[in-house]
This record gives sequence, C-alpha cells and structure tokens, in this order.
Amino acid sequence: MAAADRKEKKSIFDISKFLDKGVRVKFQGGREASGILKGYDALLNLVLDNTTEYIRDPDDPLKLTDETRSLGLVVCRGTAVVLVCPVDGMEAIANPFIQQE
Repeated sequence: MAAADRKEKKSIFDISKFLDKGVRVKFQGGREASGILKGYDALLNLVLDNTTEYIRDPDDPLKLTDETRSLGLVVCRGTAVVLVCPVDGMEAIANPFIQQE
C-alpha cells in the first residue's frame, strides 16, 4: 500500500476544547490527578500544570482519601490515561448500583 493511499489517523476525542482549563485525569492502576491542561499530542500524552494528585487509601487502593499532594508541572503518558474530564461541572454522585441498607 502506497503512503498516499493510507488514511490519516484522526483522534475521536477532541481534547482541544479543554486547553488552559482544569481537567481531572484517571490512569490505569487507579491513580487520579487534576490540573490545567497545557498541551497534548496524538497519543494522548498530556502536559498538566498546577497538578494535584489524589492519594489512595493504603488499605483499599481503589478508594481515594481526602489527602492530596502537589506535583506542579507534569507530563502524563498517554497509554496510561483512562479518562479525561473537565473539573468545572463535575460532581460526585451516589452509585445507583449499590444496594441501600
């Protein structure tokens, strides 16, 4: 197949609308962080400024605590990114699938 016949790969996720805005990022393995999105590339590598990591509970790695730590400027590897969402307009809701006692 000639180079001219190949289709250019386009991202299905338009992350440009989040540039210079607060985003929350979830990673494989359960880590979460939030910061100001300063840049990205086609592989979803992200550059975040004023980044805050949310510390996980040592007893339950899938549960977050209220504790955080400041990381500053970070580069997040795109292969580890699971979710990117805006900080503004985001709020926690009760899980509708957990049976209430």
